[in-house]
Amino acid sequence: MRYELIIFDNDGVLVDSEPISNALLASYLTELGHPTSYEESLRDYMGAAMHRVHDLVEERTGERLPADFDDVFHARVFAAFERELEPVPGAVQVLEKLAADGVPYCVASSGSHERIRVGHRKTGLDRWFDEGRVFSSQDVGRGKPAPDLFLYAAERMGVAPEKCVVVEDSPLGVRAAVAAGMDVYGFTAMTPADRLAGATRLFSDMAQLADLLV
Repeated sequence: MRYELIIFDNDGVLVDSEPISNALLASYLTELGHPTSYEESLRDYMGAAMHRVHDLVEERTGERLPADFDDVFHARVFAAFERELEPVPGAVQVLEKLAADGVPYCVASSGSHERIRVGHRKTGLDRWFDEGRVFSSQDVGRGKPAPDLFLYAAERMGVAPEKCVVVEDSPLGVRAAVAAGMDVYGFTAMTPADRLAGATRLFSDMAQLADLLV
């Protein structure tokens, strides 16, 4: 294995949550008077922390989202997760192989700790991630595309940035990994390859990842 730490993004990489959460986000923003399509939500918010939603809406409209926006949105998302969420095809096989080979790995997500845990419990991925392997944008001052989250995860895991690889499916995440001085493998199952420009390598089948990392 050429890397000493594999850092996974969560949404769209481990759990197949992006279609669910972006459809709900587009719907809720539209409901609040900020018309947003599913495609626009993917373009503007995929891979981002919630503060980006607030910042972009205020920047574009001069209006602030309601104080309870995050709570209402997350309640809708968690309810949908319980009904619909599945692991990304191939994710379990990758985690099984990394664990069997003793390769260190963790997750570093723009989502909250609660969102990560809800998704992992529903999909059964919680067996692969104890508390010491889970990092959220809540843990740092700035979310992606700033490098802070990935650098924090590497520091906590005791690995130098240049010896880490990030697995990402969003342009913001790729930018964050590059800014952190890490290699990044861009997962193109949902995101067009040209939107992940800057990735060290691109791949479309999560089940192949372990072999690609050797």
